[in-house]
Amino acid sequence: MSDARSAVHQVVDDLEAESAQLDALVADLDDAGWATPTPAEGWTVAHQISHLAWTDEVATIAATDAEKFTALLTEALQGASPETYVDDAAEAGAGAPAEELLARWRKARGELAGALRNVADGVKIPWFGPPMSAASMATARLMETWAHGLDVADALGVTILPTERLRHIAHIGVRTRDFAYMVNGKTAPAEPFRYELAAPSGETWTWGPEDASNIVRGSALDFCSLVTQRRARADLDLEFIGDDAVEWSGIAQCFAGPPGSGREPRGA
Repeated sequence: MSDARSAVHQVVDDLEAESAQLDALVADLDDAGWATPTPAEGWTVAHQISHLAWTDEVATIAATDAEKFTALLTEALQGASPETYVDDAAEAGAGAPAEELLARWRKARGELAGALRNVADGVKIPWFGPPMSAASMATARLMETWAHGLDVADALGVTILPTERLRHIAHIGVRTRDFAYMVNGKTAPAEPFRYELAAPSGETWTWGPEDASNIVRGSALDFCSLVTQRRARADLDLEFIGDDAVEWSGIAQCFAGPPGSGREPRGA
């Protein structure tokens, strides 16, 4: 197996583990549990799982049939508002019986894992933004599964212990620095940042030059919560050194789409 194929398999393995962790939270919920409101306005636990199922289904199509994905995307944009069609898809699936919705998500994520493992080296998968490699697609799906899983955990009053899988999400957070500026109509700084994050294992994960004048430092878990906009900056154990780093902390976003509204500080 080539190094590239091995990397894809490793990320897909982590994606499956992240999905299984969320599955364990929802598998035994009763109807009231599935209807529990989450921190995402208007979304219940069922909406969160419906969204993941739909996105995994669409990602599988993108990874296996680029023409079909393009047709699906064109049809979706013609039949719904570009700003709401993702929410519309989540709403459409959330009303299904719990066992049906859970089975749908399990099938979708299983098919996606198989599809990503079989994408040929060098092939780019079309998506709503720029095309991605299989490894990048798996990483993006892991990020979204973790973020929506955190919403579910918050809704159910459960604390999920952080894992080393956070490194994938942190990496996306670093890589999407300039994207966050772009979607907010700002010009990204020319100089890279330095990131120093404390991993769950106690190791320090780093990105960027050691002599950078702008530094982001702190908990990897909190960094991932910031870039997925699952926690307000005021609630996080992060240090931002330099004017550019401080500005970025207010717009950080690693997910596709328009600028997110973020979350209110806890207790606000």
